Amino acid sequence: MAFSDSPIGTVVFSTVGRCFYGFDIFSVSLAAVEERRLTDGKSINFNGNFADDDQALVFISERSGSPRIYLTRPGSNSADPTPLPSAPGSLFHDRPILRDGKLFFVSAHEPSDLLYKSWSAVYSAEIGGGDDVITRLTPKGVVDYSPAISFSGELMAVASYGSKPWGGEIHELDSDIVVFPVSDPTKRTVLAKRGGWPTWAGDSTVFFHRESDDGWWSIYRVNYPGESSKSPSRVTPPGLHAFTPAAFQDGKRIAVATRRKDSDFRHIEIFDVESGKFQPITKFLNPEIHHYNPFVSAGSDFLGYHRFRGESAQGDSIIPNLEPVLSPIKTLNMLRLNGSFPAFSPEGDLIAYNQDFDSNPGVTIVKSDGSKRWKLIKDRVAFYNSWSPADKNVIFTSIGGIFQPANSTVQIARITFDASKLDPHRSDIPNVDIKILTKESTGNNGFPACSPDGRSI
Repeated sequence: MAFSDSPIGTVVFSTVGRCFYGFDIFSVSLAAVEERRLTDGKSINFNGNFADDDQALVFISERSGSPRIYLTRPGSNSADPTPLPSAPGSLFHDRPILRDGKLFFVSAHEPSDLLYKSWSAVYSAEIGGGDDVITRLTPKGVVDYSPAISFSGELMAVASYGSKPWGGEIHELDSDIVVFPVSDPTKRTVLAKRGGWPTWAGDSTVFFHRESDDGWWSIYRVNYPGESSKSPSRVTPPGLHAFTPAAFQDGKRIAVATRRKDSDFRHIEIFDVESGKFQPITKFLNPEIHHYNPFVSAGSDFLGYHRFRGESAQGDSIIPNLEPVLSPIKTLNMLRLNGSFPAFSPEGDLIAYNQDFDSNPGVTIVKSDGSKRWKLIKDRVAFYNSWSPADKNVIFTSIGGIFQPANSTVQIARITFDASKLDPHRSDIPNVDIKILTKESTGNNGFPACSPDGRSI
């Protein structure tokens, strides 16, 4: 794209649930099962791995406006974690591993050769060498996720999507477990079809998760080098979901995230492969908080995971109305909205949006710098907003349940407000006029768009 053709302006968008994540990384000592927070409460911090048995941590944080890789050490005098080498121009990094001075990670900075094909690939970088050379380990044209390093550091396992474009699946990606030597990434072996999130026990056993034929997500085991006549063996039983395994190096235990029929929350448990018994870890620490993506220290002394840090925990606690996000185009600003269906006013000074569809439904407007917001409609489910380009301070919206069947009643409403009543000391606007434009008998009418002259929608 030539510079003269670069778009100029601001894009406001939503990321479902992102504003409420509040992730920090925690660990427990398996000798005492006492929880300790390893990250500092800034932004969101997730997908960590221990760098050594002193609980030095390599992890992903979005504190810079995009997911980047950081290193932090318990007891460090530095107030902030250390940024680690990243791929130039990359706006997405994930699943970092730091082993013997070499960093392995996922990045998505090299464009794919097909539409609807992921840019995700695995890379490595030497730490402390001074040149920060980034080496691609995934072959060109191939998509890899979730790298895992064997105990010796000589072998890598990945969940590979191969060279195909995305097939539209969401619930379970059509990826395979692939193994290759770190010294020669071209020598790839498909160890198991249909699998994700691999983890090594030693240099000869790989655990991974997949959805079983009975509908339960389970952990499977396969040996390396594999035998073509042997299928992966199921490790965790039916009756509960088990995800994202992290193996202990003795090969006898794996840490997993579970969802049980009697719980609404995802918890970390340790599964004994030989006895078939589970040991709950986080259920009694934080029973009503989800816990994600366990990882185990090399000496098997510590178990880590990420979770919501808690409303009273030290750290970022205020959700901004608008959050700056790094843009791939320097002339284009990007802002993440705490809400849905944003629409700029014709003057660009206000944004109309829907803050929530359950606990706080209605229509809200916010200053385009995010400094102040006001409620126009309260306690009524509304979605999708469109400003009149011809009439001052007029917004059209949909009143009724979102994404309902055609015979459900959803009505178009015209909202008119007085901009002179935007009091910085109030959260609402008095005397807002709401006029319903469609009859209940006409069924489902949504997603209004106003004509340039303001006469038709």
